[in-house]
Amino acid sequence: MKESIKRSVRGAIYLPAKPYNAYQMWKEYEQETVERDLTYARVLNLNALRVWLSYEYWLEDRESLASAYEHFLQTAAANGLAVMPVLFEKVGIEPTAENCSNKDPLTAVCVHSPSKDIYENPARYGETAGFVHWFMERYKDDYRQLAIEVMNEPRGKMRLHFAREMFKEAKALQGTLPLTIGCIDIEDNMYFVDLGIDILQHHMNFPKSENWIHERLTKVVEFGELLGKPVWLTEWQRLRPVSNGWGETPLADDEWQPDYAPYAIILEQYPQLGLFFWSLMLKAAYLRPQRIKGTLNGIFHEDGSVWSLNDARMISGNPELELEERQEWPDWLKDIPNVYLK
Repeated sequence: MKESIKRSVRGAIYLPAKPYNAYQMWKEYEQETVERDLTYARVLNLNALRVWLSYEYWLEDRESLASAYEHFLQTAAANGLAVMPVLFEKVGIEPTAENCSNKDPLTAVCVHSPSKDIYENPARYGETAGFVHWFMERYKDDYRQLAIEVMNEPRGKMRLHFAREMFKEAKALQGTLPLTIGCIDIEDNMYFVDLGIDILQHHMNFPKSENWIHERLTKVVEFGELLGKPVWLTEWQRLRPVSNGWGETPLADDEWQPDYAPYAIILEQYPQLGLFFWSLMLKAAYLRPQRIKGTLNGIFHEDGSVWSLNDARMISGNPELELEERQEWPDWLKDIPNVYLK
């Protein structure tokens, strides 16, 4: 590890323990829950959070969204955390009213944003541009934020077209904060270089081996150096030698559960990368392919106990950290292991 380099961004994905998507988080926003949870980020010595906003909830009640987001920014700042908001989401299922509000742990998952009938119809891009303008006019210079992510993981011709158009809208209104895109692979950032992307992202949730991580991150670092831009690994979770969980191959017996420590040890060798692990709170998988395999991710139970003390110590950088360890599914999620892990 290069001792002369100190990692500048140490972050986590944040969604409260019980909401299954961003729409639910903001519609049912609980100040007390956020105030409690963000103290847990401080325990881990984090300085940043990545959080999704909700275009669908903005359409319903933009004033309530603004009020909730203001409280979130205030609470984050009070805990020494800078926020990276995400405006749009590629992954997930169609954002129907039923899907947005679903609370069944077996079927409730992320919803993509906006809906297919918008991102496939450029004539409707003015609708979502209104959300971008609303946000940028209010928050483009807000020092409580770290950067603004226009969209997460845009792939496919029309979603990339949509993301590029929304990025152009944000860029035209850019203030002091950098703009970025959540990219699955570092190479995906090239779709936005001509538009002036400021920070490059790469996602690597479930790598298969230590060697694979080193090979990929060497390229990621080189990519950033060649373009002269900072690089952030904005999604990482655990090693999965048997299956990454996205295809038909079943997971190994214990690969459904959190195990951040081995990955965190490897990442210590790349201090130039900003990091965001998935996720601060212990949660069922965000997406259906992982949900039906029983994937659980996160560090903290709602009461402040942790799934793995070793994980918490490695992420915090404090080998003396003392927290209660409890490897037990939250009550509202117990249908998942009963159905999907049998």
